[in-house]
Amino acid sequence: MSDLRAKYLTAIAGAKDEAALEALRVQALGKKGEISLAMRELGRMSAEERQQAGPRLNALKDEINAALTARKQALTDAALDERLRGEWLDVTLPARPRRQGTIHPVSQVTEEVTAIFADMGFAVAEGPQIESDWYNFDALNIPGHHPARAEMDTFYTHRAEGDDRPPHVLRTHTSPVQIRAMQAQGAPLRVIAPGRVYRADYDQTHTPMFHQVEGLAIDRDISMANLKWVLEEFVKAFFEVDHVDLRFRASHFPFTEPSAEVDIRCSWDGGTLKVGEGDDWLEILGSGMVHPKVLEAGNIDPNEWQGFAFGMGIDRIAMLKYGIPDLRAFFESDLRWLRHYGFAALDVPTLHGGLSR
Repeated sequence: MSDLRAKYLTAIAGAKDEAALEALRVQALGKKGEISLAMRELGRMSAEERQQAGPRLNALKDEINAALTARKQALTDAALDERLRGEWLDVTLPARPRRQGTIHPVSQVTEEVTAIFADMGFAVAEGPQIESDWYNFDALNIPGHHPARAEMDTFYTHRAEGDDRPPHVLRTHTSPVQIRAMQAQGAPLRVIAPGRVYRADYDQTHTPMFHQVEGLAIDRDISMANLKWVLEEFVKAFFEVDHVDLRFRASHFPFTEPSAEVDIRCSWDGGTLKVGEGDDWLEILGSGMVHPKVLEAGNIDPNEWQGFAFGMGIDRIAMLKYGIPDLRAFFESDLRWLRHYGFAALDVPTLHGGLSR
């Protein structure tokens, strides 16, 4: 029996691959293997002989199995080491320029906007893209007969016949995030809410899915003067100019009172937008003082608190700043377009280092 042990342990240790190991396993432990045949002889032995030979054969079988398993693992580890040596890559090496990815203009501009408002004390708030009818419309003082609530303008989620639960929609603006932020944090409050929104429209300047950023500031003595200052500082920082002229035009939004559209003075020199100079005006956003009913929906007492809100399209201001002519190109997954308009992945926008390098 000691000869069998030495024979197979030596052969297993010298096996070069798993096929050789399998051949040795069959030779030793298969149905007609040497150890298996030896175990069959136990039945022909006397009780005393069986009592001595049985444990020794079982121990030998276990030892051979353990040696086979260990050798198989060693061969696997050696194969992996060899593969790793062949596929080795120094991850500290710089990426090859032709393989470097680029940041999408929407992501870049979102980061730029976030950096600017963070410097003015605005936190970022987020919310679900599928909203209840109440958060998307009712809480924002949008009446039931308002055109925005029609199915031709808003994407409603499917409901089974007879389902009497409140309807849900793909949010048409990020204003529901303002309600959720008010309910969660109370007043005072300063947040911006960037994110995807959805409306049933599609042409050169409209897409069914696009991006907005809205801002909300609530305190005891906030006024339109504060709103004007915040927007002026934002426009100067975003377009990277020293001076801007803003024009506020009276308008109407259900969720603000008073409401105003905001235009910036600009010129179109050779088809290039120049902000802060010229005789033209360009509308960039809507704004106003938060309606008392909206404050109430956010569980804030309008007799003690007031605030302003504003909203603008991220895609739109990206088009204006970087000269992108067609909104639809943002969502067409054209790598040539992205290589042209994209931004270096490691150039993180900061106010002190520059927003768009």
